[in-house]
Amino acid sequence: MDHSQHTTRPRRWLAPLRALIDVLHNPQLRRVQLAWSGCITAEWAFIVALGVYAFREQGVIGVGLVGLVRTLPAAIVGPFAASLADRYRRELVLRTVLTVRAVALTGAAAALWAGAPTIVLYGLAAADAIVYTLFWPAQSALLPSLARSPEQLTACNIASTTVENLGTLIGPTLSGVLLLVWDVPVVFATAAALLALSAVAVAGIRTDEAPNLEGEEHQRRAAIGELLAGFQTLAHEPRPRLVVSLYLAQTFCLGALTVLIVVMAIELLGLGEAGVGYLNAAVGAGGLVGALATVALVGRRQLAVPFQAGLIAWGVALAAIGFLPSRVTALAMVAIVGSANALIDVTALTLLQRIVSPHLLARVLGVFEGLWWGMQGLGAIAASLVVTQWGVRASLVATGTLLATAAVLASRGLARIDDDAHPPQPQLELLRGVPLFASLPVLPLERLAFAAEPVVGRAGEILVRRGDEGDRFYVIVHGQVEVTAPQLTRALGPGDFFGEIALLRGVPRTATVTAKTEVELLTLERQQFISAVAGHASSAAAAEAVVVARLD
Repeated sequence: MDHSQHTTRPRRWLAPLRALIDVLHNPQLRRVQLAWSGCITAEWAFIVALGVYAFREQGVIGVGLVGLVRTLPAAIVGPFAASLADRYRRELVLRTVLTVRAVALTGAAAALWAGAPTIVLYGLAAADAIVYTLFWPAQSALLPSLARSPEQLTACNIASTTVENLGTLIGPTLSGVLLLVWDVPVVFATAAALLALSAVAVAGIRTDEAPNLEGEEHQRRAAIGELLAGFQTLAHEPRPRLVVSLYLAQTFCLGALTVLIVVMAIELLGLGEAGVGYLNAAVGAGGLVGALATVALVGRRQLAVPFQAGLIAWGVALAAIGFLPSRVTALAMVAIVGSANALIDVTALTLLQRIVSPHLLARVLGVFEGLWWGMQGLGAIAASLVVTQWGVRASLVATGTLLATAAVLASRGLARIDDDAHPPQPQLELLRGVPLFASLPVLPLERLAFAAEPVVGRAGEILVRRGDEGDRFYVIVHGQVEVTAPQLTRALGPGDFFGEIALLRGVPRTATVTAKTEVELLTLERQQFISAVAGHASSAAAAEAVVVARLD
């Protein structure tokens, strides 16, 4: 009997679990997850209490209005504020966000206790949302620099999604209990305390990430171009644009759900105000199960199809509540929505982290974060209008059908993303042998392998001329070249490289390089090379050592 299949199968399932355990054993990643747990628990406790307050004051329109008050300013500011996470140390950005949010929610609790007008509370809620837009882009852009492999990055995102769903479960439950025993201001004060503890957790994070050279170039580039970089990336690159578009479609539906859950709990299902917390907790419970199930995605390169499956499941489950409105059905279906949320979050975020250049990642995520708030607000307003006009059941069916249809229509584009999931191994191995890239984490190295372009030079052809402006970095695949500079002639062969000095020092080419034989090269454009080398302290140090040695 062949026992190999019986021994490999358990090991195949143990590998993802080991990757997840490695995340928890890493003190830096553990601090990120602790901070995220406090942040998301506080967020959901605050959202539930704020929604109950708005419903008491102005009914279903009030719930939609407070959603718009929070989301519209955040949607406008978010994409531009996210550039801060590319210009400053991301752990510092996280700590600042958490501290400011703790102050804002403390102010909201004090305003209610003092009997301040509703507009004061809504203003603080809007300010909190604006600051919060920075958290997710900064955290998500920080994780690739802390993860040691694509598998660990996926495991990081699974851990983050698991924590998020725990927060989605604990936050609303905590809010529901506090609303039963005390009232809204106590929920706000508790949320503020959780945010303060999260800021303490972030204070211990230290990374190898160096300030990107693009930060120095920022002084020479137009400020508006810097701020619009995330939008430009999405406008010109179809893969991230498709992922973000579908993610935003789900976000619109999620905004609608924030209104629909309140109306469902109080009017359709008769669960009362505390039922708002219980339904949201069911979403969190389902999300926790879904997040644990996504462990199976660790090590998987093709993530576009699971992303699509999550979108379809989300839409179908929500529509099912409209067709079969009962407490049991609602609890079961919102739990499925939570599970689908987990799958969508892990796959979409990991896809974006893989396909977007690291020096632009926070800004692309910032564009998404800003649009996320905007789509949440639009979804909330749309749902409140549809509920008022046609009722909650029709709203549930329409919202779910919209998302499932969008996911099905995107099948071809998602399949193309999966087709490009594996980096070219020959390029990857060649670049790994270059001293400047040897200490790079796997993900930045894979991005370079995807970006590298092959070039062929004829024997005798001048590839680089001394005094010209430097625009590319070269690695030799096959053949021989000759480097000529004052008082220097040197031959280079396969695995050697040239062109780095002009790029790193910002000077004209210091030597002429001529093909001695027909030569095959891999080339990297200036920005790709600088982003990879300057984005990590160890790579920047290795590059400086090479430049000094060659200039000597």
